[in-house]
Amino acid sequence: MSALSLALRDSSTMLRRNLLHVRRYPSLTLNVLLTPVVLLLLFVYIFGDVMSAGIGGGADRSQYVDYLVPGILLMTIGGTLVGTAVSVSMDMTEGIIARFHTMAIHRGSVLVGHVVSSVLQSVASVVLVGAVAVAIGFRSTDATAVEWLAAFGLLSLVALALTWLAVGVGMISPNPEAAGNNAVPLIILPFLSSAFVPIEAMPGWFQPVAEYQPFTPAIETLRGLLLGTGIGANGWLSVAWCLALALFGYFWSASLFQRSPG
Repeated sequence: MSALSLALRDSSTMLRRNLLHVRRYPSLTLNVLLTPVVLLLLFVYIFGDVMSAGIGGGADRSQYVDYLVPGILLMTIGGTLVGTAVSVSMDMTEGIIARFHTMAIHRGSVLVGHVVSSVLQSVASVVLVGAVAVAIGFRSTDATAVEWLAAFGLLSLVALALTWLAVGVGMISPNPEAAGNNAVPLIILPFLSSAFVPIEAMPGWFQPVAEYQPFTPAIETLRGLLLGTGIGANGWLSVAWCLALALFGYFWSASLFQRSPG
Protein backbone atom coordinates (compact mmCIF):
# COMPACT_ATOMS: atom_id res chain seq x y z
CA MET A 1 0.00 0.00 0.00
CA SER A 2 1.11 3.56 -0.68
CA ALA A 3 1.82 5.99 2.14
CA LEU A 4 -1.39 7.87 1.32
CA SER A 5 -3.46 4.68 1.41
CA LEU A 6 -1.98 3.74 4.77
CA ALA A 7 -2.67 7.20 6.16
CA LEU A 8 -6.30 7.07 4.97
CA ARG A 9 -6.80 3.57 6.36
CA ASP A 10 -5.35 4.37 9.76
CA SER A 11 -7.17 7.70 9.96
CA SER A 12 -10.51 6.02 9.21
CA THR A 13 -9.78 3.46 11.93
CA MET A 14 -9.08 6.21 14.46
CA LEU A 15 -12.22 8.02 13.33
CA ARG A 16 -14.34 4.92 14.01
CA ARG A 17 -12.68 4.61 17.41
CA ASN A 18 -13.64 8.16 18.37
CA LEU A 19 -17.17 7.82 17.05
CA LEU A 20 -17.59 4.68 19.17
CA HIS A 21 -16.55 6.73 22.20
CA VAL A 22 -19.29 9.22 21.34
CA ARG A 23 -21.85 6.42 21.30
CA ARG A 24 -20.70 5.18 24.69
CA TYR A 25 -21.03 8.60 26.33
CA PRO A 26 -24.29 10.04 24.97
CA SER A 27 -24.60 12.43 27.94
CA LEU A 28 -21.68 14.48 26.57
CA THR A 29 -23.45 14.88 23.25
CA LEU A 30 -26.67 15.80 25.02
CA ASN A 31 -24.90 18.54 26.99
CA VAL A 32 -23.38 19.93 23.78
CA LEU A 33 -26.86 20.24 22.26
CA LEU A 34 -28.69 21.34 25.39
CA THR A 35 -26.62 24.46 26.12
CA PRO A 36 -27.14 26.30 22.79
CA VAL A 37 -30.81 25.29 22.67
CA VAL A 38 -31.38 26.64 26.20
CA LEU A 39 -29.56 29.87 25.31
CA LEU A 40 -31.63 30.22 22.15
CA LEU A 41 -34.93 29.76 23.98
CA LEU A 42 -33.82 31.97 26.86
CA PHE A 43 -32.77 34.92 24.72
CA VAL A 44 -35.78 34.65 22.42
CA TYR A 45 -38.62 34.09 24.89
CA ILE A 46 -37.29 35.66 28.09
CA PHE A 47 -35.02 38.47 26.90
CA GLY A 48 -36.25 38.77 23.31
CA ASP A 49 -38.36 41.92 23.64
CA VAL A 50 -35.64 43.75 25.57
CA MET A 51 -32.71 42.53 23.48
CA SER A 52 -34.47 43.40 20.21
CA ALA A 53 -34.21 47.07 21.18
CA GLY A 54 -30.44 46.71 20.95
CA ILE A 55 -30.50 45.96 17.21
CA GLY A 56 -32.43 49.18 16.50
CA GLY A 57 -34.92 50.03 13.79
CA GLY A 58 -37.96 49.15 15.87
CA ALA A 59 -37.09 45.45 15.75
CA ASP A 60 -39.31 42.98 17.54
CA ARG A 61 -38.82 39.47 18.90
CA SER A 62 -39.32 37.79 15.51
CA GLN A 63 -36.55 39.92 13.98
CA TYR A 64 -34.30 39.26 16.95
CA VAL A 65 -34.57 35.51 16.28
CA ASP A 66 -33.05 36.06 12.84
CA TYR A 67 -30.31 38.22 14.35
CA LEU A 68 -29.54 35.75 17.16
CA VAL A 69 -29.40 32.41 15.37
CA PRO A 70 -26.08 32.84 13.47
CA GLY A 71 -24.28 33.54 16.75
CA ILE A 72 -25.93 30.58 18.47
CA LEU A 73 -24.85 28.28 15.62
CA LEU A 74 -21.22 29.29 16.11
CA MET A 75 -21.57 28.89 19.86
CA THR A 76 -22.82 25.36 19.19
CA ILE A 77 -19.48 24.60 17.55
CA GLY A 78 -17.69 26.02 20.58
CA GLY A 79 -19.61 23.65 22.83
CA THR A 80 -18.03 20.59 21.21
CA LEU A 81 -14.51 21.79 21.96
CA VAL A 82 -14.55 20.86 25.64
CA GLY A 83 -15.38 17.26 24.76
CA THR A 84 -12.58 17.20 22.19
CA ALA A 85 -10.01 18.58 24.63
CA VAL A 86 -11.10 16.13 27.33
CA SER A 87 -10.99 13.17 24.93
CA VAL A 88 -7.47 14.03 23.76
CA SER A 89 -6.31 14.53 27.35
CA MET A 90 -7.72 11.13 28.33
CA ASP A 91 -5.71 9.50 25.54
CA MET A 92 -2.58 11.30 26.70
CA THR A 93 -2.93 10.51 30.40
CA GLU A 94 -4.15 6.91 30.08
CA GLY A 95 -1.12 5.83 28.06
CA ILE A 96 -2.87 4.95 24.80
CA ILE A 97 -0.83 7.55 22.88
CA ALA A 98 2.39 5.89 24.07
CA ARG A 99 0.96 2.58 22.87
CA PHE A 100 0.11 4.06 19.46
CA HIS A 101 3.70 5.28 19.15
CA THR A 102 4.92 1.67 19.30
CA MET A 103 2.48 0.42 16.63
CA ALA A 104 2.96 0.40 12.88
CA ILE A 105 0.36 3.07 12.18
CA HIS A 106 0.51 6.45 10.54
CA ARG A 107 1.43 8.83 13.36
CA GLY A 108 -0.82 11.64 12.23
CA SER A 109 -3.88 9.38 12.06
CA VAL A 110 -4.44 9.63 15.83
CA LEU A 111 -4.90 13.40 15.68
CA VAL A 112 -6.83 13.28 12.40
CA GLY A 113 -9.30 10.84 13.96
CA HIS A 114 -9.98 13.24 16.83
CA VAL A 115 -10.33 16.24 14.52
CA VAL A 116 -12.64 14.64 11.96
CA SER A 117 -14.81 13.12 14.68
CA SER A 118 -15.16 16.49 16.41
CA VAL A 119 -15.95 18.33 13.16
CA LEU A 120 -18.66 15.77 12.32
CA GLN A 121 -20.17 16.21 15.78
CA SER A 122 -20.08 19.98 15.36
CA VAL A 123 -21.83 19.85 11.99
CA ALA A 124 -24.48 17.44 13.29
CA SER A 125 -25.05 19.65 16.35
CA VAL A 126 -25.39 22.76 14.17
CA VAL A 127 -28.00 21.01 12.01
CA LEU A 128 -30.06 19.99 15.05
CA VAL A 129 -29.83 23.41 16.71
CA GLY A 130 -30.70 24.99 13.37
CA ALA A 131 -33.82 22.81 13.21
CA VAL A 132 -34.86 24.11 16.64
CA ALA A 133 -34.26 27.67 15.43
CA VAL A 134 -36.52 27.12 12.42
CA ALA A 135 -39.17 25.64 14.69
CA ILE A 136 -39.29 28.80 16.82
CA GLY A 137 -39.43 31.20 13.88
CA PHE A 138 -36.03 31.62 12.18
CA ARG A 139 -36.36 32.15 8.43
CA SER A 140 -33.74 32.52 5.72
CA THR A 141 -35.97 33.37 2.77
CA ASP A 142 -33.62 35.93 1.18
CA ALA A 143 -30.57 33.63 1.03
CA THR A 144 -29.73 31.89 -2.25
CA ALA A 145 -28.55 28.30 -2.61
CA VAL A 146 -24.99 29.56 -3.11
CA GLU A 147 -25.19 31.57 0.11
CA TRP A 148 -26.48 28.51 1.98
CA LEU A 149 -23.53 26.48 0.69
CA ALA A 150 -21.14 29.26 1.66
CA ALA A 151 -22.66 29.39 5.14
CA PHE A 152 -22.23 25.63 5.55
CA GLY A 153 -18.63 25.90 4.34
CA LEU A 154 -17.91 28.69 6.82
CA LEU A 155 -19.35 26.69 9.72
CA SER A 156 -17.25 23.68 8.73
CA LEU A 157 -14.12 25.82 8.45
CA VAL A 158 -14.71 27.38 11.88
CA ALA A 159 -15.25 23.91 13.35
CA LEU A 160 -11.99 22.66 11.79
CA ALA A 161 -9.95 25.63 13.03
CA LEU A 162 -11.26 25.54 16.59
CA THR A 163 -10.98 21.76 16.81
CA TRP A 164 -7.25 21.87 16.08
CA LEU A 165 -6.90 24.40 18.90
CA ALA A 166 -8.89 22.13 21.22
CA VAL A 167 -6.61 19.20 20.35
CA GLY A 168 -3.60 21.26 21.37
CA VAL A 169 -5.31 22.31 24.59
CA GLY A 170 -6.03 18.68 25.41
CA MET A 171 -2.43 17.66 24.79
CA ILE A 172 -0.89 20.26 27.10
CA SER A 173 -3.36 19.62 29.95
CA PRO A 174 -2.15 17.39 32.79
CA ASN A 175 -5.52 15.66 33.18
CA PRO A 176 -9.02 15.63 31.62
CA GLU A 177 -10.44 17.96 34.28
CA ALA A 178 -7.79 20.58 33.49
CA ALA A 179 -8.44 20.10 29.76
CA GLY A 180 -12.12 20.92 30.26
CA ASN A 181 -11.22 24.07 32.19
CA ASN A 182 -8.54 25.15 29.71
CA ALA A 183 -11.00 24.93 26.81
CA VAL A 184 -13.53 27.24 28.49
CA PRO A 185 -12.10 30.46 26.94
CA LEU A 186 -13.03 29.10 23.51
CA ILE A 187 -16.63 28.92 24.72
CA ILE A 188 -16.69 32.29 26.49
CA LEU A 189 -15.27 34.29 23.57
CA PRO A 190 -18.52 34.21 21.50
CA PHE A 191 -20.31 35.88 24.43
CA LEU A 192 -17.94 38.83 23.96
CA SER A 193 -18.78 39.19 20.26
CA SER A 194 -21.69 40.55 18.24
CA ALA A 195 -23.70 37.37 18.81
CA PHE A 196 -26.39 39.04 20.94
CA VAL A 197 -26.28 42.76 20.11
CA PRO A 198 -24.47 44.88 17.47
CA ILE A 199 -21.06 46.22 18.38
CA GLU A 200 -22.25 49.82 18.14
CA ALA A 201 -24.79 49.14 20.91
CA MET A 202 -22.00 48.16 23.33
CA PRO A 203 -20.09 50.52 25.65
CA GLY A 204 -17.31 52.35 23.83
CA TRP A 205 -14.52 50.84 25.93
CA PHE A 206 -15.76 47.32 25.18
CA GLN A 207 -16.26 47.65 21.42
CA PRO A 208 -12.61 46.87 20.48
CA VAL A 209 -12.83 43.62 22.48
CA ALA A 210 -15.88 42.52 20.50
CA GLU A 211 -14.60 43.75 17.14
CA TYR A 212 -11.02 42.48 17.07
CA GLN A 213 -11.56 38.77 17.66
CA PRO A 214 -12.29 35.80 15.39
CA PHE A 215 -15.94 35.21 16.28
CA THR A 216 -17.35 38.61 15.36
CA PRO A 217 -16.39 38.57 11.63
CA ALA A 218 -17.49 34.92 11.40
CA ILE A 219 -20.87 35.74 12.98
CA GLU A 220 -21.38 38.79 10.77
CA THR A 221 -20.47 36.77 7.67
CA LEU A 222 -22.82 33.95 8.62
CA ARG A 223 -25.55 36.47 9.42
CA GLY A 224 -25.15 38.12 6.03
CA LEU A 225 -25.18 34.79 4.19
CA LEU A 226 -28.22 33.36 5.97
CA LEU A 227 -30.25 36.58 5.80
CA GLY A 228 -29.20 37.52 2.29
CA THR A 229 -27.56 40.81 3.31
CA GLY A 230 -24.09 42.19 2.62
CA ILE A 231 -21.03 40.84 4.40
CA GLY A 232 -18.44 43.45 3.38
CA ALA A 233 -14.90 42.67 4.48
CA ASN A 234 -16.11 40.23 7.16
CA GLY A 235 -15.99 37.33 4.73
CA TRP A 236 -12.28 37.66 4.07
CA LEU A 237 -11.55 38.41 7.72
CA SER A 238 -13.38 35.30 8.94
CA VAL A 239 -11.62 33.05 6.41
CA ALA A 240 -8.25 34.57 7.34
CA TRP A 241 -8.92 34.03 11.06
CA CYS A 242 -9.96 30.42 10.43
CA LEU A 243 -6.92 29.60 8.31
CA ALA A 244 -4.56 31.23 10.80
CA LEU A 245 -6.08 29.39 13.77
CA ALA A 246 -6.21 26.08 11.89
CA LEU A 247 -2.55 26.29 10.88
CA PHE A 248 -1.46 27.35 14.35
CA GLY A 249 -3.50 24.57 15.99
CA TYR A 250 -2.25 21.95 13.53
CA PHE A 251 1.45 22.71 13.92
CA TRP A 252 1.09 23.16 17.67
CA SER A 253 -0.70 19.83 18.09
CA ALA A 254 1.68 17.99 15.73
CA SER A 255 4.68 19.34 17.63
CA LEU A 256 3.22 18.25 20.98
CA PHE A 257 2.38 14.82 19.58
CA GLN A 258 5.89 14.27 18.27
CA ARG A 259 7.32 15.13 21.71
CA SER A 260 4.86 12.97 23.63
CA PRO A 261 6.20 9.83 25.40
CA GLY A 262 6.72 6.74 23.33
